[in-house]
Amino acid sequence: MPNDPQRIVVLGGLEDALSLGIKPIGSDELNAEGIHLSGMLDGIEDVGGNDAPNLEKILALKPDFIIGGDYVSANYGALSKIAPTVLIAYGHSGQWKEFFMGYAEAFDKTAAAQQVMDDYYARAEDFKTQMGDRAAELEVSIVRVYPTHVNLYLKDSFCGTVVADAGLSRPPSQDLTASEANALFGNSIQYTISREKLSDADGDAIFIWTYGYQDGIAQQAQTEKGRLMGDPLWSTLNAVQNGQVHEVPSYWIGSGPIAANAILDDLFNYLVEDS
Repeated sequence: MPNDPQRIVVLGGLEDALSLGIKPIGSDELNAEGIHLSGMLDGIEDVGGNDAPNLEKILALKPDFIIGGDYVSANYGALSKIAPTVLIAYGHSGQWKEFFMGYAEAFDKTAAAQQVMDDYYARAEDFKTQMGDRAAELEVSIVRVYPTHVNLYLKDSFCGTVVADAGLSRPPSQDLTASEANALFGNSIQYTISREKLSDADGDAIFIWTYGYQDGIAQQAQTEKGRLMGDPLWSTLNAVQNGQVHEVPSYWIGSGPIAANAILDDLFNYLVEDS
């Protein structure tokens, strides 16, 4: 990569760049669900396409460096002809810490990245201290509602790792590693439950949010959430009966330290202050 690049295009990992104090000139993630990035995106050009980054938009920005995740549907050969390009390995969202450090290494900012992570871990330890023995005893269920179904998020998902760092437990139905989940469901971080399995969504506390990057899809997911919460089986869950269902923003499936700290904020707000 060039020394001290100034015109950087980010294709996946926008939050990681921002966490390192790097403001790109272009990104394909501006239309993602990113309330936690509010106020940080001014001046960044949208280079997203329908299913892949728009090469013409990227070329027009005349970048001197392109960086992103290898999960992005982009032609590395075409990108590298525009500017030096680095695509970092990314298997699933639970690997966000390794991905973040990969970003830092690309920019020679590993010390800065380590400080970001040290601050995050310090906040997680503060949460454990304030919770005391309650932390390990409290089972947190993580639920995401899609337009047509309901999924449970597991221990190696992004939000699952943050909950684990905070010292919280998971219900047995969600206490599955990425390898275990992949073997069972063909997905490392989440799986779909039927109405008959709704009890698997129970816990001492439920954190729930809806899917939707586009207005129409988001509305369908909201409708499905209303159907879920209107189901008589929903009202039988312990967390529902105890008033421990917490609706949270979509940064629960975030990708970096900013979203991770936002999740910690929610844990402090709903679990410590309610104790």
